[in-house]
Amino acid sequence: MTATTTATETIEKAASPQDEWRAAMGLLDEDLQRRDAAERTRHAYGADVGQFAEWAESEGLAPGEVGPRIVRRYIARLSERGAAASTTARKLAALRALFGSQREHGRIAQNPADLLSTPKRPSHLPRVLKAREAGRLLDGIPGARPLELRDRALFELAYACGLRAEELVSLRACDVDHDEEQLRVEGKGAKTRFLPVGEVAMAAVHTYLRRARPALEGGDDEPALFLSKSGKALNTSDVRRRLRIWVARAHLTGDLSPHALRHSFATHLLDGGADLRAIQELLGHASISTTQVYTRVESAKLKSAYARSHPRA
Repeated sequence: MTATTTATETIEKAASPQDEWRAAMGLLDEDLQRRDAAERTRHAYGADVGQFAEWAESEGLAPGEVGPRIVRRYIARLSERGAAASTTARKLAALRALFGSQREHGRIAQNPADLLSTPKRPSHLPRVLKAREAGRLLDGIPGARPLELRDRALFELAYACGLRAEELVSLRACDVDHDEEQLRVEGKGAKTRFLPVGEVAMAAVHTYLRRARPALEGGDDEPALFLSKSGKALNTSDVRRRLRIWVARAHLTGDLSPHALRHSFATHLLDGGADLRAIQELLGHASISTTQVYTRVESAKLKSAYARSHPRA
């Protein structure tokens, strides 16, 4: 596909299943870009639909020849090969997007993936730190060297604001409003939210900006708030790696990811009496049903206390 050729024009000229799948995938990517989908989302969808397209090509099938039975056979094949329910559900969502794009552009009459039910994912309660564990983790990060000051500010902010790892690394220095003590965050779907920042986290950010960030800056005038030792923006793998270091230093058990700090933020707010709708806004959840997982955490804690305490439990 040339720079001046659209996916739609390619479909018109398609002469083989391979050409048609390539064009259909290009059309989906154009649609995702128009909807401001994150690059990570576009890449994930591309990988998942690419695997399906490769399989369909081997069966001699073009996009317009795929029906619900074919999609069902592919999903069954994934399960037979040991794919987790969450993986299968993600791939089915990608196929719904692909065929939804084809239907919107008049290439097919019906989305064959819409007729399949999503595999039920196992219900896992999120890993949550106790408040004293969160304190031990954060207080255990020293404040002598630039990378230590950066990490202290990074994880204080993650816990204070309930940020996703992607949101942390996307922050710019100008997103910190020092006067209002709040943070501007670009969340999923390019949705902006303004979050209050607690005194401890704001103090850590102040210290990092004053004492550490100037030492990490390179010559590229990098706008990112959190910089690597080479002066570049951090990526999510850097955040996970650095968190593992401090988790080990704090002697905390379990595999703690940056998302555990987000879960802990929401759970501790709920424990403190915060309204579920307020927590939804702070987390940037599009639906209250996503936030309601934290009521399950609270329910599990109550059941555990009941089982330990009631004489006839």
